Amino acid sequence: MNRIFGKGKPKGPPPNLTDCISNVDSRGESIDKKISRLDLELKKYKDQMAKMRDGPAKNMVKQKAMRVLKQKKMYDNQRESLMQQSFNMEQANYTIQTLKDTKTTVDAMKIGVKDMKKAYKQVKIDDIENIQDEMEDMMEDANEIQETLGRSYGMPEVDDDDLEAELAALGDEMLDEDSSFLDEAAAAPSAPESLPENKNINKDGVLVDEFGLPQIPAT
Repeated sequence: MNRIFGKGKPKGPPPNLTDCISNVDSRGESIDKKISRLDLELKKYKDQMAKMRDGPAKNMVKQKAMRVLKQKKMYDNQRESLMQQSFNMEQANYTIQTLKDTKTTVDAMKIGVKDMKKAYKQVKIDDIENIQDEMEDMMEDANEIQETLGRSYGMPEVDDDDLEAELAALGDEMLDEDSSFLDEAAAAPSAPESLPENKNINKDGVLVDEFGLPQIPAT
């Protein structure tokens, strides 16, 4: 069959908006260059008309300028149309890319949910509660071991009431102990407030002997 009808040409990749935007922008740049050349030509004609007097020559230059201006207007309209097309395709391309990103996000979330479900299946709340109960029991056993290690051996068994009575009697005995040393301290003579009187001096201030007679000064 291929020999009779020939083999069809392989189809190329389908067009995409990115390539279309690039082509439109390229066409727009080409039109911009043409508009720039027409602007230069218009400026030349305007300068010529500014230096010419009214007459057939000036009218001829004016006709050329009008023709160039019409071409410029046509290119301006084409450039505006291409800019609008490029803008519309860019908006569409942005929307498509946003939708693709959204789909990628949703797919990733779905995979995440599946992984979470698998992880939750491996974790059972009953196992966690059992572990907590075992830890609590182990802590209680550890406390009992510490209390057992801290026990005192060989201590006589004494009733709490007997201990309280002994404690009260101990306070009374401490108050009944000999406190005579406190009385002796209270009865001690107080410190003299003035100098002691000198018995070897009479009332006139003269030194006297043991018989009260004035002493003869030594020579």
